[in-house]
Amino acid sequence: MKRIFNIAAVSATLLLSSCATIFTGTKQTVQINSNPPAATIEVDGVKAGVTPMAIPLKKGFTGQTITLKLDGYETKIFQPQTAFNAVSVVNFLFIPGFIIDAATGAMMKYDPKVYEFTLEPKKSN
Repeated sequence: MKRIFNIAAVSATLLLSSCATIFTGTKQTVQINSNPPAATIEVDGVKAGVTPMAIPLKKGFTGQTITLKLDGYETKIFQPQTAFNAVSVVNFLFIPGFIIDAATGAMMKYDPKVYEFTLEPKKSN
């Protein structure tokens, strides 16, 4: 009975796992810097911190929306670029793992990992 349980556990692990999800995760930390510093960082409209700061972002086919706000300066909105995560190649021969990596966003990664922005002063009317 124990042997059957072990075989079932190993089989389930293999069938329900995916390389990129396991090895690189579904989030990635990127560094956000601004000149001047102390700009508020929002990720998809939710305050995440103040520059300079390393923030965790969910991986996916499109990057999350980052907003930088600082009194006296124009608001900066951007989406970090995503690129194919080479670890996902291992799953081309294992379709369930490939599907899991695609569904969780783990088959993508943020590249570059550091973003530098110079905020523009607000124009006076």
